[in-house]
Amino acid sequence: MKHHHGPHSAEELLEKGGIKPTANRLLVVRELLEASRPLSLIELETMLETMDRSSVSRVLNLLLERDVVHAFEDGRGVSKYEICHGETHCSLADMHAHFYCERCNTVFCFEDISAPSIEIPEEFKIRSVNYMLKGLCPSCARKEQN
Repeated sequence: MKHHHGPHSAEELLEKGGIKPTANRLLVVRELLEASRPLSLIELETMLETMDRSSVSRVLNLLLERDVVHAFEDGRGVSKYEICHGETHCSLADMHAHFYCERCNTVFCFEDISAPSIEIPEEFKIRSVNYMLKGLCPSCARKEQN
């Protein structure tokens, strides 16, 4: 279940964000592109053995700033990161539901379920939405029934 929406390579995504494609940036973007689920800073650091946490963190902050990735909190308050697939930048329309399994701690993306749009006073500017559902994934629900 790979999340390739359109022909975006790591290079194209960095270019779209106006970011110079350094080796570290390409490594982080490629890892996020290939992941079948959102990843935390610690998961990325573990996968990218050549980079330390502060380097990974710097790259993630730049990618967030330029709307190449978006972040949300998983069910335990850990920030997870995923690639934004909006054409120009990450808009609220790109924000989708996530499901956190309280048994196996896995986060699933429901990309086809958009976060509901909510009318708030116009002087408030929304920068991100965390639309998190919690419960049991199909596999854990089956285990509990047996």
